[in-house]
Amino acid sequence: QFVESGGGLVQPGGSLRLSCAASGSIFVFSTYTMGWYRQAPGKQRELVASITSGGYTKYAESAKGRFTISRHNANYTMYLQMNILKPEDTAVYYCNADPPSSLYWGQGTQVTVSS
Repeated sequence: QFVESGGGLVQPGGSLRLSCAASGSIFVFSTYTMGWYRQAPGKQRELVASITSGGYTKYAESAKGRFTISRHNANYTMYLQMNILKPEDTAVYYCNADPPSSLYWGQGTQVTVSS
């Protein structure tokens, strides 16, 4: 399981940095592409950004130019820097492999963008 942190309440235009710790899933983290996902109320979970073990990144259209995914392989941690946040970014954010495994969904971290 992965452990997400760093969420919170932020005003539109603000920034947050999410962290994902792979304390119990080091093999998965080290071997597979990792991704940040989010699920807004009433909507399906969606992939926001992904990063390979070598650092190649991909972003959903909604995240391009505003979000930056990164990973620190030595300490098995992945990050999502989110800038210029919008109300539509409000969701619970999760990390998992890409494609995801049902074995590794964590509790997620809530991000709320509101004035």
